[in-house]
Amino acid sequence: MKKVALIGSTGSIGRQVLNVIRRHYGEFTAVALIADSSADLLLSQISEFKPRFAALTNAEAAKRINDVPAGISFLAGVDEALRALEECGADVVVVACGGFAGLKYSLKAAELNIPLALANKESLVCGGDILMPEINEIMPVDSEHSAIWQCLGFNRNAQFDSLVITASGGAFLGRNWDTLSDVTPEEALRHPTWKMGAKITVDCATLLNKGYEIIEAHHLYNAEYGKISAVIHPQSIVHSMVRFADGATLAQLSYPTMEVPIQLALSFPRRCDCNLKQLDFDKALSLEFLPLERKKFPLYDLALTCGEEGGVLPAALNAASEVAVNAFLKGGLRFTDIYTVTDKVILATENSRAESYEQLVEIDIKARAAAEKFLGGI
Repeated sequence: MKKVALIGSTGSIGRQVLNVIRRHYGEFTAVALIADSSADLLLSQISEFKPRFAALTNAEAAKRINDVPAGISFLAGVDEALRALEECGADVVVVACGGFAGLKYSLKAAELNIPLALANKESLVCGGDILMPEINEIMPVDSEHSAIWQCLGFNRNAQFDSLVITASGGAFLGRNWDTLSDVTPEEALRHPTWKMGAKITVDCATLLNKGYEIIEAHHLYNAEYGKISAVIHPQSIVHSMVRFADGATLAQLSYPTMEVPIQLALSFPRRCDCNLKQLDFDKALSLEFLPLERKKFPLYDLALTCGEEGGVLPAALNAASEVAVNAFLKGGLRFTDIYTVTDKVILATENSRAESYEQLVEIDIKARAAAEKFLGGI
């Protein structure tokens, strides 16, 4: 039985990880469940899955947790959550929380030499330079990177010619950037094919998320940026493609769901029943691919520029965009000014080599403060 430590158990990806464990109970078991502040949901998960350890990193929210079943150690705060990882005896750590906070857990998994199933983009976008040299085994959970991993035979070191990442196009597919200044948060959150959290859904609408995925692919597959591209694929059935030197291209296809990459990160190289609908090729099926023109999407372009420049710029990009997207979702910023604020922060950031977690924390704090300042001037 594979023992799973799950970071971000109450979020969208975390709940789907628990669906996989529930479906294959006896093959996987949760030994640690860690969340931020959703006390009631975590308590429900504790009661069902009975992990050895559970933790809320928000100490105030942790005060609402009562009547933890006997034999389960309940902890409060980030330091205690990290201690739970040390002591739970996990065979795999799934980092499914969102944001920069995920990096510390990914680095802890590396320190403990525990295989990492990674669904947290920021671990690689912000900290790829410091994480990848330390990690022994990493299984990508993002659907695009899982698709590449599958096409490479679950071998991140396999040879390839180039990588092609697909993008749905988000809520505003077919519209020009300069027509989007007055769109509402509700419109931006209407993703045509995927159900995800609010931040990542907005990032899909701006195409920032696709820039992040190219940065991730650079780190995961040791690929030069010139060897990674993205295309618009509105159907979200082809999740990524890998080209090889002989002219062959392999692709991974499935209806849009996160449970396939989540389950594979836990079960590979074995494939298990996922209780999902198979593609039906007896019916008409059209797959469309359109060029993703970099200069038409300023946040996508900015993400690629930061990735190509490297250093601490991707960490500053992530911090600034989180502040700007949060302001947009609260109705305090126009959609197109997500780029305005983020770009101002990048222009104000002095780049340097990414060398430590502590350095990136400092960059994160400074970039958030700068973004808040620029918000006041718009």
